[in-house]
Amino acid sequence: MLKGINLTLMIGPAVPIPVSQDILEALTSIEVTSYAGSEQSGFELNFTLSKRSPLHTLFLLSGGASIPFVRVVIMVTMNGTPEVLMDGVMTHHQVQPGSGGGEATLTVQGKDLTALMTLFDFSGFPFPAMPFFARVLFILAKYAAFGIIPKVIPSIMEDLPIPIERIPRQQGTDLDYIHLLAHAAGYVFFLEPGPVPGVNFAYWGPEIKVGVAQPALNIDMDAHTNVESLSFRFDKERKETPVIFIHERFSKAIIPIPIPDITPLNPPLGLLSPLPPKVTYLEDTAGMPPLRAALRGLAYASQHADAVFGSGSLDVLRYGRILKSRRLVGVRGAGPAFDGLYYVTKVTHSLKRGEYKQNFELSRNGLISTVPEVPV
Repeated sequence: MLKGINLTLMIGPAVPIPVSQDILEALTSIEVTSYAGSEQSGFELNFTLSKRSPLHTLFLLSGGASIPFVRVVIMVTMNGTPEVLMDGVMTHHQVQPGSGGGEATLTVQGKDLTALMTLFDFSGFPFPAMPFFARVLFILAKYAAFGIIPKVIPSIMEDLPIPIERIPRQQGTDLDYIHLLAHAAGYVFFLEPGPVPGVNFAYWGPEIKVGVAQPALNIDMDAHTNVESLSFRFDKERKETPVIFIHERFSKAIIPIPIPDITPLNPPLGLLSPLPPKVTYLEDTAGMPPLRAALRGLAYASQHADAVFGSGSLDVLRYGRILKSRRLVGVRGAGPAFDGLYYVTKVTHSLKRGEYKQNFELSRNGLISTVPEVPV
């Protein structure tokens, strides 16, 4: 679509294939949204719809009873490096008739491949003598044919149920149950597409806010400015201190323990962090083993530790690469209070012919950078 950036769109039942030139010419815009945490990613495709367009056939196939789902892969190649933005399935279609002699438009919306995990309810399926991570691996094995590769991290303390005492059973769909297990372990679950079309990594583990930072977002730096807009807000009311409850088995006493929001996987990105104005009691931890209750508290503290939030937009060509969610990124030129490292919580990719822009959201726990400089 742009010089240095090429779009590859693949659509098909079960196994996606590159679309024809007619469909590419009818494509007017693409929007892909990816989030941090466990929220589903989604996409939207917009086409012009002429009376003889091959999209009519695609629309009928995707709505036919014999085709359970239509898979969509969106990939961009920038300076020779491919990047899979989305591997998902169509979930919704909308046709807007043309007016004044204009052509109709077709809008196709969809979600990532976690949508396949909501098709059937497997409530009651037993998992004898299987800890959390083993149940997740067993569930994800069903979707290996779709190129979903498990990346499952066992928790520090696993609860191994003894079959003669209890046998855990699934509650709801596969996605519901995986999210339930992730919540109990203080983990997140999401699918990350790539590195090649048709392959996805299913991550079930702690939300990691460490690693190599992406190149800095520069604002108000003259020729070095590489973002179109970037603004920040400070909201200390968003911070919370969770309190877990440990059941001491000898004295039968319930011991409340406040949990800090700083961990090896959630280091402080801001030097000046405000005191949390709210205390939240996690009453469901009273019946958990101590280590699992601690993990639950640490996960909750990490999710409610941020007080500084940023949002903005950029042109990918000027930035020089594709900004990714669930990773760190540097900020320069915003002033001493807001410069430094941030965690990217949301990225929306907007592609049109001759244009590739991104809207993004950032967060961190406090003001003032903890590092002397960020990667350029």
